[in-house]
Amino acid sequence: MNPMKFMQFKPLLERFRDRHPKFIQFFGYAAGHISAGSVLEITVTDPEGKKIVTNIRVDEEDIALFHQFKEML
Repeated sequence: MNPMKFMQFKPLLERFRDRHPKFIQFFGYAAGHISAGSVLEITVTDPEGKKIVTNIRVDEEDIALFHQFKEML
């Protein structure tokens, strides 16, 4: 990872946390409840009401990636 890119990313993440504290709290809570076999589903609704939905079934390798990402932040 490029350290300069991470330094640019950090203030953006902090501002995102300030604007969307409940979203960050949700992920903090949910992260403690995700295990292999869990299904993560994401729905995006555009301004016109159109929905895009996807999901993944989490495996052990995904859990390891999530933990590494969490440690980075």
